[in-house]
Amino acid sequence: MKLTDLYPLMARRRDGTLSYDRFRADPELTDLRWPDDVLEQFLFDHGDNTAFINDYNTIDLRDITWRLETIPAADFPSMPTGASDAGCIESYAANPVHWVAVRPPEVARHWDEHGTWLRPPLLIERRLLDPAAGGLQVLEGRTRVGVLRGRLREHLHVAPDHQAWVGRR
Repeated sequence: MKLTDLYPLMARRRDGTLSYDRFRADPELTDLRWPDDVLEQFLFDHGDNTAFINDYNTIDLRDITWRLETIPAADFPSMPTGASDAGCIESYAANPVHWVAVRPPEVARHWDEHGTWLRPPLLIERRLLDPAAGGLQVLEGRTRVGVLRGRLREHLHVAPDHQAWVGRR
């Protein structure tokens, strides 16, 4: 199952007739056995995003297994995102204080107190896109990862490790 196979489902989501609860109950999606947080951030929020389709439509969604993992902060500065969003993370990193300030207050509080994001982003094993590639790629959470990079660069409080959903074969 590819992202483009979800067009009928995404059309119902776009026209407002499909709540997240009804979306996640769709048999095609329940068969994936993905965590709710991943299903919502990836497919519900961005499943029909042109950039996502351009970057991730080659992956069979059934081949991805998601697990919450601890990733060192040192791994994020060199982690890419999809080609369609090249430069996006660095644009957020250029002004991390702003991108935290425009979020709900609990987001800023969490960064100040814990040095990390409130909601884990989604990372994907790059081998799913290119068998010769190594490492991880930011799939969703480009703002969060940009804030992390910017905070590191500006010597603001950043935890040594961060939780992220990681999709692997």
